[in-house]
This record gives sequence, structure tokens and C-alpha cells, in this order.
Amino acid sequence: MNPVRDDAATATCPLCHHPFVPDGRQRFCSTRCRQAAWRRQRAAPVAPVVTKVDTVYQCPDCDARYLGEQRCDDCNTWCRRLGPGGPCPCCDEPVAISDLVTPDQLANGKDKRRRA
Repeated sequence: MNPVRDDAATATCPLCHHPFVPDGRQRFCSTRCRQAAWRRQRAAPVAPVVTKVDTVYQCPDCDARYLGEQRCDDCNTWCRRLGPGGPCPCCDEPVAISDLVTPDQLANGKDKRRRA
């Protein structure tokens, strides 16, 4: 059961928290707050970004690999992104996931799951 609404009472704006006397079914104190709330609710989602610490980069000139560093110290050029990765457990060199798994292996793994 809904309580009886007291239209003469003041309400609080959910956006700026200022009290106001509502007119009818008014929820926000002003058009400015109403529009700001609408924009916040319908904002475009932000795509997740892989952190630079987990990304392997390779220098196009000297082929040196870096983990989390985008600029080659020797050549002083920007490196290209290879993708997410980490240090190799054996030699401690940066290794990208794309070096370990080929697209063919991924496709074969999906086919096997479908057949089962």
C-alpha cells in the first residue's frame, strides 16, 4: 500500500540534494538537474582497457620487446603493441599471448567443444 502523497511538502532533488516544492509529479528541482540525470543514465559505456603493465610492445626497428613500456630506449622510437602478456617463466623475457596461441589453435578448440 502506497502512503498518501503530501503535495504541499518539500522534496529533495536526487541530483543536487536541494529542497524544493514539487509541481505535480516533478522529481527534480530544475530542468538543468533533470537533463543532467538523463544524460548520466544514458551515458555510453566505457570500454575496458588493458593496463599498460600487462601489455607487450615490440620495437619496429630493433625488435626489442618491452613489458609495459611503449618507447624503445635504444632507438628512441615508439613500439607497436603486440597484446596482453607477461614475463616468460624460464628466461624472464616479455612474451605475448599471441606468441603462445595461434588463431588455428583457438578455432580447433572451439570445434572440439561443439562436437562433444
